[in-house]
Amino acid sequence: MRHITKVFPGVKALDDVQLDVREGDIHAICGENGAGKSTLMKILSGVYPYGSYEGEILFRGEPVRFRDIKASEGAGIVIIHQELALIPELSIMENIFLGNEVVAGGLIDWTQARGRTQTLLARVGLDLSPTTQIKNLGVGQQQLVEIAKALSKDVKLLILDEPTSALNEEDAENLLNLLRDLQARDITSIMISHKLDEIAEVSDAITIIRDGHTIESYPVTAGRVDEDRIIRAMVGRSLENRYPPHEAHPGDVVFEVRDWTVEDPNVPGRLVCDHVSLFARAGEVVGLAGLMGAGRTEFARSVFGRNYGTWLGGELLLRGVPVTLTSVEQAIRHGLGYVPEDRKTLGLNLLDDVKATVVSAALKSFCNKLGLIDPIRRRSVAERYRRELQIKTASVDSNVNTLSGGNQQKVVLAKWLVPTPDVLILDEPTRGIDIGAKFEIHQLIHQLAAQGKAVIMISSELPELLGAADRIYTICEGRVTGVEPIETATQENLMRLMTTTASASMA
Repeated sequence: MRHITKVFPGVKALDDVQLDVREGDIHAICGENGAGKSTLMKILSGVYPYGSYEGEILFRGEPVRFRDIKASEGAGIVIIHQELALIPELSIMENIFLGNEVVAGGLIDWTQARGRTQTLLARVGLDLSPTTQIKNLGVGQQQLVEIAKALSKDVKLLILDEPTSALNEEDAENLLNLLRDLQARDITSIMISHKLDEIAEVSDAITIIRDGHTIESYPVTAGRVDEDRIIRAMVGRSLENRYPPHEAHPGDVVFEVRDWTVEDPNVPGRLVCDHVSLFARAGEVVGLAGLMGAGRTEFARSVFGRNYGTWLGGELLLRGVPVTLTSVEQAIRHGLGYVPEDRKTLGLNLLDDVKATVVSAALKSFCNKLGLIDPIRRRSVAERYRRELQIKTASVDSNVNTLSGGNQQKVVLAKWLVPTPDVLILDEPTRGIDIGAKFEIHQLIHQLAAQGKAVIMISSELPELLGAADRIYTICEGRVTGVEPIETATQENLMRLMTTTASASMA
């Protein structure tokens, strides 16, 4: 890619970017949120067609001018976006060949499609029936189906945008192993990732983009990557510590649940929360650790106004007083806030602009005596949070769906800071966010704790919990299996507790 420049209204997303990828390499692209990584890949894959950008693309030595995604796929370039593009109600087979159907005599040949699907699933290591519906698969399995779909199109260059951001450690490792297998079959990969350990593990070359410019690009030896060099190039400065230092000063218990029990809404008799008991003090960051499916998110959503599952029993206390919160509105009124794991579905209305989203959890406080929203005050508050959280957007009038994933995450955070909750539950608050922005968000979390708020943070990254939390609860199969003070917690003992099914006996 030569001299690529892309301009959106009010912002230059890419400015004279250069990218060279060698055939057969796994090439990593790194950069902060909003740096232009996804925009560059959307140009390469035809999402942004020829004519909407300046510069040229050469593929296997020949100039290419893609008018749409179909044209890029015809050349062998396939992109898998961070937000998976599968239809839940359709089967694996139907998703793989959607728009690329196996046809014989003018009709879909389901027998041939099934056989080809089985072959593709075997290539990506999935032992599933081709007729299995996507909605019955885990996120890691769906990611592999996306890759199988790419292989069905005779892919030569596979682009993966944050492929492991929603995966647990085991699924992420399986995906990286698959990339190595594809490399052995002469398939080239470009991987956008914020996870420096994964980049170090599999990359043959790295390109770093900052503020729409190519900062540097160089070959590396897998397993011998200088992570500090990447961080300096990404953020324009060195980060001596990945997590900001902080000193906890916990006060009284402000949030507590006792024997909290919730049934799976889809599987009668299965408990997603099995007599969970835990507490959080004012000024404390409490971590929740568990493998995918352990019940962390289910617990958070059920506590936050019982908006998940069937509540069977248990007690919720705020500042020692039992309360019954049966709706999200009641939870907000009682000083709870919840930043959800799935920002696209549960955290945002993608049709709204930034200013409307930022104030959406506290609308009544922005209304005048006539019950109408005060537009000047709403804009002022939205602008303040845009500056404080460094949300990269041309204006607070911009639609949320025009922002990068990391900046969308910052908008969701701002939305729940505006109501000034006493208890803030953060479900994967830094998923898909670059190393510099992670540092800033952890600083914000510690500032909230310093103001006397209780913060409950769910994360699939154990180093993040060890770097940011003051105490860590472990959950397995809906049960609390342990609690570790940060002084004695290690990845090893947390993982041991995360994989045991025995409930902890603790106060």
